[in-house]
Amino acid sequence: MCGRYTLTAPGEGIADLFELPAIPEMAARYNIAPTQNTAVVRALASAGPRQLDMLRWGLIPYWANDLKIGSRMINARAETAATKPSFRNSLKKKRCLVVADGYYEWKKEGAIKQPYRIIRQGGQPFAFAGLWDLWKGPDGPVESFTILTCDAAPEIRPLHHRMPVIVEQDEYNLWLDPEMKDPAELETILQPRGGDLLEDYPVDRRVGNPRNEGPECVKRIT
Repeated sequence: MCGRYTLTAPGEGIADLFELPAIPEMAARYNIAPTQNTAVVRALASAGPRQLDMLRWGLIPYWANDLKIGSRMINARAETAATKPSFRNSLKKKRCLVVADGYYEWKKEGAIKQPYRIIRQGGQPFAFAGLWDLWKGPDGPVESFTILTCDAAPEIRPLHHRMPVIVEQDEYNLWLDPEMKDPAELETILQPRGGDLLEDYPVDRRVGNPRNEGPECVKRIT
């Protein structure tokens, strides 16, 4: 499960990692929560450039009757996405990279649930595997996304039994290619990997409230 994450990296680093044609201007986000708009990278044409767009977190299928369904679809299980009506069309045609530089998990320690921030070693940005869709609602179109999850790598299991699917840089082209429509070709990506490249540390419980933002959310506590 992934219910909160961060994106505090500067635009220059994001543009370099994802080979974007321009440096994006984005405010640092320390506590991204479901239903909020945040950054994803897409390639809408096979020969076209990658682009960074702000989409709503919580996928709203194109056939949905209500925007609220998205709050229940912030994550999608990688093992079943190819067969689930809510996700199978997007897995074939509408994949994206969800830009992040950390995410939170909660571990029960005594009487409390202690939040931990999980980051790439060195703190650089990285990408979750995402799916997106376009919903045409009564107030206009809404583009939204979900984060694919898989069984946790051994290094992450002490915190949670699931983790976001992490896409490595040399896999970006394959994942984003709109001409790649066979889910079986993507199975090597949809695996628990990268745990040995991650590290975690405890943070303040303030991150449990989505109204709380700011550097205090990512500060290491002792």
